Amino acid sequence: MRWIAGIKMPHPAQQIALQEYVDTLSECTRRVERLTEQIQQLLPQWRMFPAAKAFQSLRGVSLIVAATTVAEIGDLKRFESPVELMSYLGLVPSEHSSGETTKRGSITKTGNGHVRRVLVEASWAYRLPARVSRELRRRQEGLSQEICDIAWKAQLRLCARYKRMLAKGKPKQVIVTAIARELCAFMWAIAHEVEIPATA
Repeated sequence: MRWIAGIKMPHPAQQIALQEYVDTLSECTRRVERLTEQIQQLLPQWRMFPAAKAFQSLRGVSLIVAATTVAEIGDLKRFESPVELMSYLGLVPSEHSSGETTKRGSITKTGNGHVRRVLVEASWAYRLPARVSRELRRRQEGLSQEICDIAWKAQLRLCARYKRMLAKGKPKQVIVTAIARELCAFMWAIAHEVEIPATA
């Protein structure tokens, strides 16, 4: 924000308004940093920590996405299938049927909108070629080989799917929503590899 602070506005009132905006943005940024730090410190004490850590093995699923998913949904193993989880998050297409005619529309957007939003945001990471970055390797430390294999399989599939859909001329927002739908299926698979301690 330093580069904005040096801007001289033509009218004093504009300068005051600009400075207020800059100060507000700076304070919001600091607040986000403080909250993120608190989540980082408190997460290991939570009984759902193993699931949150395991989800971070996936590309695009960092601390906030993993913590949000687990906090909002709980244990993903409670869903019988990935499709049930997708439906819960409102990531399945709507359907209009009449006789033998079936038309699929946009996603239903029922269920948990907060998790749906963070998963769609996470899905943008799959627009880039599949690779395990230094940061992702660090997040995967201490996780089982099965979890890391699922995460790599997710990368290969979702990166390729993004490219295929883009080549077909699909809008990017439609693509990342489809990627988010599959991403939650991979999270469901990872949840089945994690042992959650029982409550005391």
